[in-house]
Amino acid sequence: MTARFPNLRLRRLRRHPGIRRLVGEERVTVSDLILPMFVRPGRGERRPVESMPGVDQVSPDVLAEDVAAARELGLGGVILFGVPLVKDAHGSDALSEHGIVAEALRTARPVAGQMPLITDLCFCEYTDHGHCGPLVERGGRSDVDNDATLELLGRQAVVHARAGADVIAPSGMMDGMVAAIRRALDDAQFDHLPILSYAAKYASAFYGPFRDAADSAPQSGDRRGYQMDYRASAAEALREVELDLDEGADMIMVKPALAYLDIVHRVAESFPGVPLAAYNVSGEYSMVKAAAAAGWLDERAVVMESLAAIRRAGANIVVTYWAKDVARWLSEG
Repeated sequence: MTARFPNLRLRRLRRHPGIRRLVGEERVTVSDLILPMFVRPGRGERRPVESMPGVDQVSPDVLAEDVAAARELGLGGVILFGVPLVKDAHGSDALSEHGIVAEALRTARPVAGQMPLITDLCFCEYTDHGHCGPLVERGGRSDVDNDATLELLGRQAVVHARAGADVIAPSGMMDGMVAAIRRALDDAQFDHLPILSYAAKYASAFYGPFRDAADSAPQSGDRRGYQMDYRASAAEALREVELDLDEGADMIMVKPALAYLDIVHRVAESFPGVPLAAYNVSGEYSMVKAAAAAGWLDERAVVMESLAAIRRAGANIVVTYWAKDVARWLSEG
């Protein structure tokens, strides 16, 4: 028979802060966290992103300083997003050995040490129309040419690999993208590089501030034709994950995190042993920042509670703009 009150008092394990720490199962550790970084051409540049307090666009030389600081904090990695000055219909900067992310990787590589440098692989930051690949007219409307984009993603992955990337993270939600990237990397003798696929990425309203940071807002239309609908069943997310794993993904990601904890949990249960990341996205970040600035909530308390929830749902890795803050908070005990 299950013990009941008064013999069982669950508050006994909550009374003392030391006992709460002792029996708490969910741990947020610095090495689980990945910090997003935005890099733009120039020197000595640090441009604050207005909608994301504490987040900057930086030039490669400043990026190197920030990467070194992230390494010293013990972060699990950084993920780089490029913000080129010149954009075109095919995102040519993303394919150039002299493009902004390639330059950033070469600059950051000497100071990163053993901390992984991860690159976001997509075209929305590089195209003048803001979509995730070249466009084609179909049925009187503009759409991303899925299959033409695959070849470009493979070329972009090889550029990043040659410049020093440790992990390639495709985020465009193109059908067949993981297989195309895997083939391109293997053919270029980068078969050792892992792929972290944004396997279940939703067309979310929570991405607004990111589009300021990455200068990647679509000039027309939206991305609902290739990113997942928030009303879709969890089964669709599981199909996306399974397809990417079959194509050769080594790690998978769910994005956003907090509004999709049910998906994180379902993926973790359905694919045990597969490293799972969740992206604590810009809208989640900016809302808390705004509320904290107004004095409506305790930023640190909300962040730590949110990250614990993401971990409890099943994520092994959390991509978060708070990574540096969390590292400092944890060091302070």
